[in-house]
Amino acid sequence: MLDKNGIAKRIAQEVENGYYVNLGIGIPTLVANYVRNDISVEFQSENGILGMGPFPVDGEEDADLINAGKQTITALPGASYFDSATSFAMIRGKHVELTILGAMEVAENGDIANWKIPGKMVKGMGGAMDLVASAENIIVAMMHTNRAGESKLLKRCSLPLTGVGCVKKIVTNLAVLEVTEDGFLLLERAPGVSVEEIKAATEGKLIVKGEVMEMKV
Repeated sequence: MLDKNGIAKRIAQEVENGYYVNLGIGIPTLVANYVRNDISVEFQSENGILGMGPFPVDGEEDADLINAGKQTITALPGASYFDSATSFAMIRGKHVELTILGAMEVAENGDIANWKIPGKMVKGMGGAMDLVASAENIIVAMMHTNRAGESKLLKRCSLPLTGVGCVKKIVTNLAVLEVTEDGFLLLERAPGVSVEEIKAATEGKLIVKGEVMEMKV
């Protein structure tokens, strides 16, 4: 079973040379720490920066340099800063090749809920709805179950939707799954996790074809 950093390491393998990538709040922000050094990637944050680097080491934080989740970050050489209008023009104009988001729920048809739990105070949806409406390649980073052990990969989302039928791939602490017309296709399992454990933790339709390889992280 993976921890949050393990999930981020596996998703970093999906990042290709030359990509422009948006990292959502939570686990996705860790991905910048694990991208290979031999490729060039531009990380964008909707609060107005292109060229984010890894998180700063202790003692070298700049309180004025933050991501959309208000975490301190670093900026790579050549990074640029701009207003929200320019940032969302990039997103809505489909200039971001890969969007990595966290989620509270994902449905077997690719619906995602990641911005609100009714009855609980939230800061707002941020750029999530613009991202899911504009991005053509969305990977979700999430825990497979909630704290009560209930599946977060569902037949249908119970929380207010952020986007409909938009998620392409999901990486959890248990597995890597592709969203298909028929349901969640199991591609990889986390080290030490069995297919049976993944089945038990998945409410939505899980498709297993042949032997499922173990993740390399």
